[in-house]
Amino acid sequence: MKSIDIICLGRAAVDFYGQQIGSSLENMGSFAKYLGGSSANIAYGCSKLGLNSAMLTRVGNEHMGRFVRNELESVGVDTSHVITDKERLTGLVVLGIQDKETFPLIFYRKDCADMAISENDFTKDYIASSRSLLITGTHFSSDSTYQTSMKAIEYAKASDTQVIVDIDYRPVLWGLTELGDGESRFVASDDVSQHLQTILPYCDVIVGTEEEIHIAGGSEDTISALFKIRELSDSIIVLKLGPLGCTVITNDIPESADNFKVIRGKQVDILNVLGAGDAFMSGFLRGYLRGESLETSANYANASGALVVSRHGCAPAIPGEVELFYYLENATKIPNPSSDLTLNHLHRVSFRSKEEPEIFGFAFDHRKQLLDLAKKYGVDFKQISKIKKLFIKSTQKAIDKLNIPEKNIGVLIDDTYGEDALNSIAEKSWWIGRPVELPSSRPLKFEGEQSIGSKIQSWPLTHTVKCLFFYHPDDSEELKNKQEQKIKELYFACLQSGHQLLLEVIPPSEFENDEIAIPNILQRFYDLEIKPDWWKLPSMTESSWKRVSTIINTSDSHCQGVLLLGLSAPIDIVKKSFDVAAKYPICKGFTVGRTIFYDPAELWMQNKITDEELVDSVSMNYIDLIKVWKKNREEIQQ
Repeated sequence: MKSIDIICLGRAAVDFYGQQIGSSLENMGSFAKYLGGSSANIAYGCSKLGLNSAMLTRVGNEHMGRFVRNELESVGVDTSHVITDKERLTGLVVLGIQDKETFPLIFYRKDCADMAISENDFTKDYIASSRSLLITGTHFSSDSTYQTSMKAIEYAKASDTQVIVDIDYRPVLWGLTELGDGESRFVASDDVSQHLQTILPYCDVIVGTEEEIHIAGGSEDTISALFKIRELSDSIIVLKLGPLGCTVITNDIPESADNFKVIRGKQVDILNVLGAGDAFMSGFLRGYLRGESLETSANYANASGALVVSRHGCAPAIPGEVELFYYLENATKIPNPSSDLTLNHLHRVSFRSKEEPEIFGFAFDHRKQLLDLAKKYGVDFKQISKIKKLFIKSTQKAIDKLNIPEKNIGVLIDDTYGEDALNSIAEKSWWIGRPVELPSSRPLKFEGEQSIGSKIQSWPLTHTVKCLFFYHPDDSEELKNKQEQKIKELYFACLQSGHQLLLEVIPPSEFENDEIAIPNILQRFYDLEIKPDWWKLPSMTESSWKRVSTIINTSDSHCQGVLLLGLSAPIDIVKKSFDVAAKYPICKGFTVGRTIFYDPAELWMQNKITDEELVDSVSMNYIDLIKVWKKNREEIQQ
């Protein structure tokens, strides 16, 4: 029984993608970091599209190697055979988008980790555990990687594992151009052609652009090149034809390109063509390895490639399964995928490999409340930073005491007074949220002088953007419009930056609490096509929870869920709110603040308790809430 759909052997690197469009590399001022390398991109894309994919490569024993491994694992790729090479660095690529067809590109791959892959890195049994083995062209370009790749092919042929080759021709990686000319797609070379032709007889599927078919077939005439490939191999040949689509050849080669049966793709507005090939391969394999027709597989391939050419980046631009099928159903209405809100929301949530776990959140992003305390007792404002670091100790103490997995721990911390606290947990796997609102502002204002997009651009992508705003359906139209515009601004800034967004909604105190206010607020923002990743909401009645659950599940089934807030209520009142909230799966936990820390913090600022006593007292309150939440949830699940 084969447990893996596809093992991808080959390049795994990091792409530094210029963020300024229409520029040469020397004039770019900033770069986005993405997973790169054709084989890694394909493993990533196949997994996003629902296949069980695995990566066979090496990465360096450093930050970039860990990044590659983490990115693959984030979408479910098996990395058990991603070997850490302690002698070499992970390969890097610096590239940009100058225009639709131009992409200045430099490979930094001298003696890089993935080119050191060895026959000792895998076994025959491992290759046999997969239905297919994919190898990309660069790993035939050196003697050592050629021998390693051929050993993998040998194991595959002996194990009824299909061999799939993406020609993926990069002349610079074969030593045929200047080192800085990574953009060139074709340089004729008899040596390269003859070398590639030693591989073709073992292939079950060969995929390439016209230029790649030319190099494999040893002729710049496409039909002649195809005849040579067919002479050497009875494989399926998938010929990519750019914006036209592709053709799939299973038998004799047509006498003329006019006789190709072209499976056409949908026309889209192109940002840049780079990366489309890896998405194309991922889409094709999504159908082919599931036994769907070659035409259906080609349609998946064309659609996946079309989506990538409209976006920035390679691997992160590849669609997920739900997104792909939405696009196929609606492609005629979506000439520019990058501007379709539904499509891009589906793309955004496609990066989630699984649902978030329950979050036991300790919120101490409070600025005004702690500042008021400091003023009241004449305490130096610098002590606010110190107390937030002490709260980190309280959080860790709760983890140790209850033996809670770090993934279940959440904190809300500001960067006004909590920067040191934030930095101290940079390498922890806690859920971290950071506020952007100016405390107590109504209408909503963002804290700081710079644009909100510029502000969050400097935050780690693992930090969730949190925004508290006071809103009620009975507010004046002018006030509601101002608030909604600010939330839209923030929402689109998060779409651009890639951060998750948590919206915390609190009805103003001057309005009576009713059962429909919160549900109506959520419905209003969904009607505005604002789909936050999280909601943070006050305690509600059973009726309100039912309505909120229905609205979220109907409007955005991909929402991560609701986190319950405390509103500084006494701890016994907060516990009672857990009795109701824990009944509803949409509520994923809580983020409570002043209920946990306020009384101990007030004593600490009066020098009535020590640092250690503060840590213990806050930790006890936090532990108490965690225990009650877990007890409620466990009783309901029984």
